[in-house]
Amino acid sequence: MTSISKIIAGTMNWGIWDKKLTTQEMANLIHVCLENKITTFDHADIYGGYTTESDFGKAFKESKINRSKIQLISKCGIQYVTENRQNRIKHYDYSKEYIVWSAENSLKNLQTDYLDVFLLHRPSPLMQADEIAEAIEKLKKEGKILDFGLSNFTPSQTDLIQQKTKVNFNQIQFSATHFEPMLDGSLDHMQLHQIIPMAWNPLGTVFREDTDQTRRLKILLAKLNEKYHLGADIILLSWIMQHPSGIIPVAGTVNVARIQQLQKASELVLEKQDWFEIWTESMGNKVP
Repeated sequence: MTSISKIIAGTMNWGIWDKKLTTQEMANLIHVCLENKITTFDHADIYGGYTTESDFGKAFKESKINRSKIQLISKCGIQYVTENRQNRIKHYDYSKEYIVWSAENSLKNLQTDYLDVFLLHRPSPLMQADEIAEAIEKLKKEGKILDFGLSNFTPSQTDLIQQKTKVNFNQIQFSATHFEPMLDGSLDHMQLHQIIPMAWNPLGTVFREDTDQTRRLKILLAKLNEKYHLGADIILLSWIMQHPSGIIPVAGTVNVARIQQLQKASELVLEKQDWFEIWTESMGNKVP
């Protein structure tokens, strides 16, 4: 199984969808990540309306970093409505031809010969496991992808694919404010089948929404900040990483100061009652 860093740099917001970083700014950010032990970069073909991969590829070339020093993840399958594609409606395509073409297109955009991990972005009701497996095995045989996984797949959808080709990763939504995978069998299933979970939006809605849930968590996090002398974001990431399934958070920040602190989340061990208190405050009631 491909080895990736304990925290993954999420690139979704690096390009035109949000931060609009220049080539040089992206190159500098890649260096900052590596300096702070974040060597894995998470992409999807659709990011930036199919533009962020190529923007990153130019920046990576500019950075002069050896390809062996980083790991690249990308995803395929979503056909997005954008001027860069002739789609009239958002849909999914998991035909063998499209999967292979999409992987090869990501390689071209990222200016690399291989992807360390290739994920199917979201499940489609029309996906056929045989066809997916044929595409993945072809890409592996040709050395264009080293490892394979899924994103946002349920346990039964994962089993459907895994009966034909090995699944080693599943990138799901998981955080202190979105903890359902901990209860619906998703994380149990991954442990059972030795699938490594990645978590997108690992900070949840704590800093994005003002709700009863987030207000309760902020009050608690302020107390924990005094106890552990670490920021609320680090405490929330640590909460995720202490789950026994070995969750790897995808951190989307481009703030250099925050990136420099992220590794502390992998070093912090919350006291058990503090861990449960975060869950309790998120639920708004005692654990079952």
